[in-house]
Amino acid sequence: MDNNWVLIVASGLVVVSYLFNVVSRLSQIPAVLLLLAVGIGLRYATDRYGLAVPALGRILPTLGTVGLILIVLEGALELELGHGKLGLVGRAAGAATVLLLLTALSMATILAIAYGDFHQGLLNAIPLAVISSAIAIPSAAYIADASKREFITYESTFSDILGIMMFNFVLNNPRFSPGLLPEFGIEFVLVLLIALLSCFLLVYVMSKTTHHVKFFLIIALLVLVYSVGKLYHLSPLLIVLVFGLMITNTELVIPKFLRKHLVGDQLDHEIPSFISITAESAFVIRTFFFVVFGYTIDLALLGQFQVVLIGTLLTVTVFVVRAAYLKWVLDLPPLPLLFIAPRGLVTVLIYFGIPSYLVLPGFDGVLLFVIIATNIIMAVGLIVYQRRHPAMA
Repeated sequence: MDNNWVLIVASGLVVVSYLFNVVSRLSQIPAVLLLLAVGIGLRYATDRYGLAVPALGRILPTLGTVGLILIVLEGALELELGHGKLGLVGRAAGAATVLLLLTALSMATILAIAYGDFHQGLLNAIPLAVISSAIAIPSAAYIADASKREFITYESTFSDILGIMMFNFVLNNPRFSPGLLPEFGIEFVLVLLIALLSCFLLVYVMSKTTHHVKFFLIIALLVLVYSVGKLYHLSPLLIVLVFGLMITNTELVIPKFLRKHLVGDQLDHEIPSFISITAESAFVIRTFFFVVFGYTIDLALLGQFQVVLIGTLLTVTVFVVRAAYLKWVLDLPPLPLLFIAPRGLVTVLIYFGIPSYLVLPGFDGVLLFVIIATNIIMAVGLIVYQRRHPAMA
């Protein structure tokens, strides 16, 4: 394909994605569904006209990883901590933890019945038990209640982090025993200590660097730390979250004896620019990820009876478990928080990490079904709720 056409298509996708964001803001239809539709349409067009296109599926894990880092960072930069918000953070973390465990175990039971192996079923269920912050955080922006928006941001971010940790734990320990729990706890504490140290160093570099090109240096260093952490089977997404919180909450997160080494005025002045660059970078990466993912989708899978049956059961599990927890544990009105449980970018990323010999037969279609179903339910649910309760959304 001619380079000019590549540039035309790439820039056109960014423009279309921006228009989708505008449409999404007005209609509350998730932009991810529109981007997936564009990818599917491009696949149809290239197949129909016999255009040679490289194997785009190979770049999905890389796009997804960078997108996940930027999206979690974007969400963390928008959060302002305070003593009055500790309860909210605790409830969100608890919800993310319990819902992840209950949903994954319930799904694994269904898959064990269908396929006959609980460990393999659990490994395939974990990606579908994780809320995608890449979709949940932008969708929560349509909710007028600030506390509900922050709850979704914290919950989905913790869900991403804990989901990756749980996946690595289950993958590396096919035979579970209670003695492995202390090991899991030690890993979490270790990652938290590494996160605090590395994030302070990153904040220090950001506050001291006087060169006019610095923000992408910080993002590159953050991606570097994340990738090194992944090589050692840690959960470095926690580092991204801690860094974002440190940048916007230095007085609360960084001890006073360390804050004196930072250039506070310069940091305060540059934070808005850093937030803007992070948000725009996340927007571009998210655009290409979902379009490429849509391009790789095989729609024929959605027509298989087994895919529809298992996909429906897993989707129902997601919302039944979520509704029960919101109502009976948190004692909150389930709506509209119930609807914001989309599966997306992080789901695909974790699924790609399953060794091929452990992927359940035909599970690609189930994964696609649940992703599309949870996003459609979220869109329809938010639209109907906000029309009926315009002042309470």
